[in-house]
Amino acid sequence: MIQLLFLVIFAEGVMAFLLLVKIGLLRDLVIKSLDQLKMGKGPATVKTIAGTMFVILLSNLMSIVKIQNKGFTLFLGFLIDRVHHYLQKLINLRSNKGSSKEELENLKNETINLKEKEEKSSKEIKLLSESLKKMKLESEEKDKRIETAESHVASLQKQAADLLLEYDRLLEENQNLQAQTLRH
Repeated sequence: MIQLLFLVIFAEGVMAFLLLVKIGLLRDLVIKSLDQLKMGKGPATVKTIAGTMFVILLSNLMSIVKIQNKGFTLFLGFLIDRVHHYLQKLINLRSNKGSSKEELENLKNETINLKEKEEKSSKEIKLLSESLKKMKLESEEKDKRIETAESHVASLQKQAADLLLEYDRLLEENQNLQAQTLRH
């Protein structure tokens, strides 16, 4: 409202200045327009109130426009802030993307190496299991040989014992026969 007061005071000051200045045509124009304003169809009070209301309406419209401009400025500031925030996120994601690609390549290389090691280990396990089977078979064969050798040794020992007994008997018989031949 103070703006309206300043506007009215400024308008009155301009009118007073134009009436005081002695410029022929401009002074005559101002005087004629004031006369027509006062001679119009309605009283001067109604015209003054209508003019005041018109100025108030213009002031309100100007305030609305200023508020809209400030709101638009705030909205643009918010948009700029959000865009800046999202751009920072995008930059971080792109930089992380590069490091993630490197990590992915490292992991792929590592999985390839691990697969190769697994294949080598599986081949080695197969070879070791085959050699273990061969050794088991050889061990079983040796066990069988040992058993047959032990049974053969046992039979030979028994045969040797029988032969020893036979030898002892024959030796004793020989001594008996020699003793008999010496007695005759």
